Amino acid sequence: MVKPLIAHQINARHRQRARLADPVVWLSIFLLGVLALCALIALLGLVPHDPYELNVSNRFQPPSWEHWLGTDNLGRDTFSLIVYGSRVALYISLVGVGSAMCLGLLIGTIAGYGPRWLDNAILFVLDSARTFPTILLAMIIVTISGPSINTIVAIVIVSTLSGYVRLVRTQTLSLKNRVFIQAERSLGAGPIRIVSQHVIPNILSPLLIIACMDIPTVITLEAGLSFLGLGIRPPTASWGTTLQDGYAFIRNTPWLLVAASLPLISATLGFTFLGEALRDWLDPNLVNK
Repeated sequence: MVKPLIAHQINARHRQRARLADPVVWLSIFLLGVLALCALIALLGLVPHDPYELNVSNRFQPPSWEHWLGTDNLGRDTFSLIVYGSRVALYISLVGVGSAMCLGLLIGTIAGYGPRWLDNAILFVLDSARTFPTILLAMIIVTISGPSINTIVAIVIVSTLSGYVRLVRTQTLSLKNRVFIQAERSLGAGPIRIVSQHVIPNILSPLLIIACMDIPTVITLEAGLSFLGLGIRPPTASWGTTLQDGYAFIRNTPWLLVAASLPLISATLGFTFLGEALRDWLDPNLVNK
């Protein structure tokens, strides 16, 4: 009995070492580390040029030692704009996804563990909200409250909340009738104790994986809304507005479009690879393989 247990522990350590040696994991760490470093640089104001300083006589400059990614149509340093845009992208994605995940955990647990009529009411509201396309929903919210960072965060929460609620609800329904839950209930444990001690800890792993996968989608959503003029408005730096300028002036210079596309690609790859790694580490169906 002891030998199989020791062998299982040794195999588990080998699997963890193999996963840590995966180059995809280190690539995701590198890409996200660069993204976090850019956001920190923007927060501390350590960029080489003021991203909001206009110099029309110096516009459409190619990459050089002075301007690493060239300048845009107003003569602003493109590298500084991209660095400042990373702060906006991370804030919107992390706050939006984090808020949607917490609300989804609360509402989904109530739907799955509560009475049937409450579950049906929550599903009805979610199905009604999902009938609105994201762009149409964004246009409605922007028209009511005006374009701002907080408005984009609200759009992210509303558009992603349904997925988290359904995931948590499904997991809760599958857990509430398990043997260990019934045993805990027979010992006199109340719903709050069962949910907090047994249900939520078993839901967090898949919830974190899905949240990590949703972050690049949210970053792309923010960039798309800003590109369409429904998101961040100038002069606030955003990857979407920089991408819009690059598309509008692509005949003058291709560097602006390339500079705005690279961080979007890097952030998408970084969070996607991180989500894959978390799935390999946290998914019980894969951990034992």
